[in-house]
Amino acid sequence: MISVTLPTHLRTLARVSGPVELDVAEPITQRKILDALEAAYPMLRGTIRDSATKQRRPFVRFYANGEDISHESPDAPVPEEVTAGKQPFRIIGAMAGG
Repeated sequence: MISVTLPTHLRTLARVSGPVELDVAEPITQRKILDALEAAYPMLRGTIRDSATKQRRPFVRFYANGEDISHESPDAPVPEEVTAGKQPFRIIGAMAGG
């Protein structure tokens, strides 16, 4: 099982109060995690990535083991600590402005 943490506004939309647990087929990649998340919580479709292109939305970032993996290939395997359930896959809303 993969643990995924969501920002507050997406937890509210998905009607969950904490991390979500997902069963994801190996090899576990960003794409497979997001596919499983959207299948389990259809109300999140289009919020994290574009519905048509499946590209990450500009102000959304993905973290694993404290590192930003947002710009890695969506088909690259996520770190072993995430696949083993030791660390969560974090989805974070980025801030911009000045």
